[in-house]
Amino acid sequence: MRELAVQALSSVERGYDLLAPTFDRTPFRTPDRFLDATAGALAALGPFEDGLDVCCGTGAGLRALRPLCRGSVTGVDFSAGMLARARAADPAGDARWVRADVRAMPFTEAFDLAVSFGAFGHFLPAERPLLFAQVRRALRPGGLFAFPVGAPPAPSSPWYWAFAGFDAALRVRNALWRPPFVMYYRTFPLGAVRADLEAAGFAVRLTPLEEFGRRDDGSPRCRLVLARRT
Repeated sequence: MRELAVQALSSVERGYDLLAPTFDRTPFRTPDRFLDATAGALAALGPFEDGLDVCCGTGAGLRALRPLCRGSVTGVDFSAGMLARARAADPAGDARWVRADVRAMPFTEAFDLAVSFGAFGHFLPAERPLLFAQVRRALRPGGLFAFPVGAPPAPSSPWYWAFAGFDAALRVRNALWRPPFVMYYRTFPLGAVRADLEAAGFAVRLTPLEEFGRRDDGSPRCRLVLARRT
């Protein structure tokens, strides 16, 4: 709790530098079941040559990315602390780790597949078009950008109110404290995200990740967004 409090009163970059040594033991690290489900769905669309993990953190996404790619795999993040952990934990030692703001990535038509896990809450809705444009620029023509999106909890769920309360508390924090710490749970609605992807030059389709089951209305609890550069 002390570490999280210090992180919350820092900038996003500094906060993740501080959290990096223990990040993989926190609930904020993407669970393996999401990584494995994503890799399983993408396997039928590959193999791919070169892959990119956008906002790679400590490198957990390589669990999904590496088996899908016959060429190179690269992780990009703006936290030096997270990248240091990723580099130290890389089992094969052949991944490339690049420190950069993903809103200004140093890549042009370098990858066939890009993935991202659990990072989109760090971007305000107004920043999504720039982020998606940067990913599109990093992909070769026909390249694929893929990421899982969970269904929002119903108002009857405790998680609905927990997320709403977290977002409200963070908005108050950012109104009173500088630098801001951007991390919101309810700023990535699927309809708006799809529209932003299409505006950035992607053809978008969705596939259910059936490993996570379905809600009472029959809709998937989790979908994989497949955005292909047109």
